[in-house]
Amino acid sequence: MSEGEPVALRIFNTLTKREEEFRPIDDKRVKMYVCGVTVYDDIHMGHARSIIVFDMIARYLRYRGYDVTHLTNFTDVDDKIINRAAEMGMDPLALSSMYIKRYFEDVDALGVNRADDYPKASENIAEIIAMTQRIIDNGFGYVSEDGSVYFSVDKVQDYGRLTGQKLEDMQAGARVEVNEMKRNPYDFALWKAAKPGEIAWDSPWGKGRPGWHIECSAMCTEYLGETIDIHGGGNDLIFPHHENEILQSEAANRKPLANYWVHNGMLQVQDAKMSKSLKNFFTLRDVLKKRTRQEIRFYVLSAHYRGPQVYSEAALEEAAASLKRLHNTVHELRAALGKTKGDDNAEALVSTFRGQFIESMDQDFNSRAAVSAMFDLVRETNRLLAEGKLSNEGVENILHVLGEVDTVFGILPSEEAAQEDRSGEIIEILIEVRNELRKRKQYDLADKVRDRLKEKGIELQDTSEGVKWKRSSG
Repeated sequence: MSEGEPVALRIFNTLTKREEEFRPIDDKRVKMYVCGVTVYDDIHMGHARSIIVFDMIARYLRYRGYDVTHLTNFTDVDDKIINRAAEMGMDPLALSSMYIKRYFEDVDALGVNRADDYPKASENIAEIIAMTQRIIDNGFGYVSEDGSVYFSVDKVQDYGRLTGQKLEDMQAGARVEVNEMKRNPYDFALWKAAKPGEIAWDSPWGKGRPGWHIECSAMCTEYLGETIDIHGGGNDLIFPHHENEILQSEAANRKPLANYWVHNGMLQVQDAKMSKSLKNFFTLRDVLKKRTRQEIRFYVLSAHYRGPQVYSEAALEEAAASLKRLHNTVHELRAALGKTKGDDNAEALVSTFRGQFIESMDQDFNSRAAVSAMFDLVRETNRLLAEGKLSNEGVENILHVLGEVDTVFGILPSEEAAQEDRSGEIIEILIEVRNELRKRKQYDLADKVRDRLKEKGIELQDTSEGVKWKRSSG
């Protein structure tokens, strides 16, 4: 690592409301659980933001030398799934299985590294029942007359650690569902008694299915252990989902659930969060028809993950134009390999950038600042290229550090894609044709070649060293 690099990664912890030095439980091993989606429809751009954010976090932790075990769950049995399946005349698990398949198609198209495992609620019923029983045995749960099981909020003194509010403050003015089976209106279901015709499993309390919150507590414990390093998700999950996860897990295990709670901000459309319930969402699948995965990832990573981000076609267009400048420089560097005559090996430039990247990312995964540092690097690189000062080693050094950073961001054109793209060779042929036309004094045709290339985003520059070309930034 470069001189002057911060000594430690710092993460904003929702639990303590401050940035803290990251200290994993087991030295360089990190256990991270991220709440996934309820699979009753295609994922939208709000989901995509969270998925990209935690993909970036897992990638950066690995870049910094940590051995990361990353789990993301699927809620594959739920009221929304049951209702949607009924509308479509499908079995609920068949519906969720269909959308899980489509989820993987979407995130693969987005260039997301898959999590180490994707546990499903329906495949962990025994673990959910066992945790629910421990909660009852430890005095925090009770069985209602209909065979449902509820968590008793009256048994805890510190509800609201993530929100920083007391339960009565969070619920003030809220409409509470009337349920005669509950001892307290704010108690929440661990196990829901089956309604006629609903999907259900046998349990000690009768046929039923898991409540929403208990599935994550049970699967997190089963797959990663009683206390993990990082628990993440969108900040819309802080209350009640993550508050209730804490209560359940600690009631069952008598240990903290997670040491660091990390939450991404919401993607907004006209000041409201993007969601299916508000019907203001854009599916990732549809957006990918118009935008590349690199453009979408760059758009997300250009903002700090904890803040809100406004979604619009104009915002995506602006991100695409900015990203094109980075891509152009990468293309020019690859084209310059073996052809440069300068003597600057760019060691100082690369060292400075690497230090800025790590410093930015070590401050609570500040991808926005890291992206800004990338543009500083590219600006100086373009100057050195234009002045013919870069050596071949310098070109290689800059390409190497950009590739290094891109293992975290996933926004640059891959070398494989560059090899498949033969457009550069075709442009070189057209330049040769133009040169020949000029030699023959057929300037009108030579200018037409230049103008037609410009229309396609290729700018030719006549220099003392010959014709150079670059892709325009839009």
